[in-house]
Amino acid sequence: MGERDTDAVAETASYAIIGAGLSGASAAWRLAQSGAEVILLERDVPASHLGSSHGSARIFRYAYHDPFYVDLVVQAQHGWAELETASGVLLITPSGALDCGIVRDPRGLAHALEMNDIEHELLTAGDAKARWSQLNFDSDVLWHPSAGIIDAELAVETMVGLARAAGAEVRLGWEAASVRHAESGYLVTSDNGDTVHAEQVIVAAGGWLPALLGGLDLPGGFVDALPQFEVRQENAFHFLYRDARDCGVTPLGAAASWPTFIYKGEDIQTYSLPGGRDAQFRGQKVAEYNGGRVIPSARDQNGQIDPANRGRVVDFVERFTPGLLTTPYAESTCLFTNVPSDDMIIDRVEGITILSPCSGQGAKFAPLLGELVLDLVSGSQRASDRFRAAGQRFAGV
Repeated sequence: MGERDTDAVAETASYAIIGAGLSGASAAWRLAQSGAEVILLERDVPASHLGSSHGSARIFRYAYHDPFYVDLVVQAQHGWAELETASGVLLITPSGALDCGIVRDPRGLAHALEMNDIEHELLTAGDAKARWSQLNFDSDVLWHPSAGIIDAELAVETMVGLARAAGAEVRLGWEAASVRHAESGYLVTSDNGDTVHAEQVIVAAGGWLPALLGGLDLPGGFVDALPQFEVRQENAFHFLYRDARDCGVTPLGAAASWPTFIYKGEDIQTYSLPGGRDAQFRGQKVAEYNGGRVIPSARDQNGQIDPANRGRVVDFVERFTPGLLTTPYAESTCLFTNVPSDDMIIDRVEGITILSPCSGQGAKFAPLLGELVLDLVSGSQRASDRFRAAGQRFAGV
């Protein structure tokens, strides 16, 4: 199969993948790498700014309270190394990571890292301040030096390129509207009536998934078992370093002088990382975790910054990050898709697989996601029951 981005003629393939973000690109790469016929369908362009995988700044970290997820990161790191070797492209810039705040529970995180033999240090607030004077701390602090910054957009482009090299077809500007049973397999129809026939379909639509669910030919019992998906239009803000000698991710890929950090206190939960291209290599990206407005699906995003959210983030920067100027010089919106358990959803019924690495954590697992999908569609049990749909609902719903 060759490279052809737009075409009205129906194609037939073993697998049709809906969505060319990190998840869909990974699935396309791994499936094509296995020798399968693959068509990747993207409503816009890979790593579209209307999705969740655009830009150059996502956190790669090992810090989870659950050793199950720490081990998943270890597995994913092998995939990142394979991806960088295969492409010759640097996708993760070293930075190290800090976890702090009473709610974040650095001591509990340290225990999980210890169980997986991940290098780390647990520091007092004073010791951490002596080492990172550009930050203030109000709790113990976990440091693990093997963390870094993922260039998400470049990772998508790299995986799509490798998928194409392995024979995958890529259709851009192709918005899937429905997936219906055919005499054999499935017929995927676009919003303008183009069709693709596939033996199996992988839906990796991110924040567009809730709007697409009604068009999927899924058994009622499986639909009932799917978790409630919550889509948020998040806000991200970029702040200049006070010290001109500081740098984030550089165009040359040198190690960042600032770490990534996650702060979870009683009043606010935030994450921050060097911004790379997202910040013109000039500063730090800071955002409030799940601080944006809830929207029905990605179709309902408007790209407008929430002034109240900006105010909360600026207040946090003023008290927690003395190494940053306190007026954002750039700001943007992005999408989070949450489920109540914060787990990823990788589940299959008949010939349709739902791939949704939810709750702001999917980027670090990107190369592994395609492996898990490949194992699932080929009948392996490697894809954990942890990722099965289980009918979760948010409190009060």
